[in-house]
Order: sequence, then structure tokens, then C-alpha cells
Amino acid sequence: MIRNWMKQIHLSEQQPEQSRRRFLQTGLGACGILALPLTASIAEAAIRKPYEKKLSFLNLHTGERTRAVYWASGRYIPEGMRAINHVLRDHRTDERCAIDHDLFDLIYLLQLKLNTQQEIHVVSAYRSPATNAKLAAQSNGVAKNSMHTLGKAIDIRIPGRKLADLRAAAIALQAGGVGYYPSSNFVHLDTGHFRHW
Repeated sequence: MIRNWMKQIHLSEQQPEQSRRRFLQTGLGACGILALPLTASIAEAAIRKPYEKKLSFLNLHTGERTRAVYWASGRYIPEGMRAINHVLRDHRTDERCAIDHDLFDLIYLLQLKLNTQQEIHVVSAYRSPATNAKLAAQSNGVAKNSMHTLGKAIDIRIPGRKLADLRAAAIALQAGGVGYYPSSNFVHLDTGHFRHW
């Protein structure tokens, strides 16, 4: 699902003569299950030139920030991906993982849906298997085979946005897993099959 949306945006970038109407028709045909406001937002973003995707993160545990372009002109940008991977590392062990680029795309789509480019506050991103095992032993709320250990999950909040609105927008995308943890003040996102809890 995420890749279908990204392919539509990438096609628009590679074929600038394609009209906006044609792009919308193609996007709606391929991804008709998504909400129309998201489609319009993506179409608007896709026809801007030069087209690039950037994300901003604040790691709440380390205080580190990054604002990086992770995709531009039809390709993922290794420097931008490395900068984000560094901030999203396991802060307990300092271990890094190549975060799934589909997760970046999911967060980017979520920002479009919410019409914001505000910094994402990260509660948890990559977790080493050792960290995850330790957390799972302390709490039954941590999955033993968590997608965090694969770089395919992130727990976030956005300042000034209601957590319930963030959850609703993520569910509306119907792409990946969405967990709602209001008592801990975060929403979990992952690139697995669509589900929510």
C-alpha cells in the first residue's frame, strides 16, 4: 500500500508532462481505498518542483534532532537516511539499524494527511534484540518479537496535535500497524499488515 502511493508520486516526478488530472485519476484508481483528502494532498506534494521528501525528528531520550531530506529526484538519499538512522538508534546500547524506508514513507504520508511538517517526537524507534528482551521481561506490553528490532516500527507523538487525531489519521491511511497508547502519550506505527489496537 505504501509503495503504491510512493510509486504514484515517483511516476509524477519522472513524467512532469503528466497532467494533474491524469495523476489524480491514476492515483485514485490504484489506491481507491484511501481517503480523498489524502489523495489531493499527495497530488499537490507530487507536482511541486523540485520534489523532495524530508522528515524532522527529536529523540526524547537523547535530545538529538535531525531534519533530513531522505528522498529526492526519484531516489532515496543515503546521507539523509543515515542522519535519521542515527537519531532513531537504540539509545540504550547505541546500536543502529537501517530503518525500513517504508516506515519513513508511512510517516511522510501521515504528515501529509495531518497537513503538518512539524518535528516528530520519538519515544522509541530501533531497539536491539537485547534491549527488547529486557523491556519485554519488564512489561507484558512489549512484544517479544517486536518490529522495533527490525527497524520497522516507531512510537511517536507530534507536539500540539491530539494523540487521538494522530491515531485517526494513521488508521485512515490503512497501511501498517497502528497502536494507541494514551496513558504513555504515543502512537505506535509499523510497516506490517494493516491492523490497529
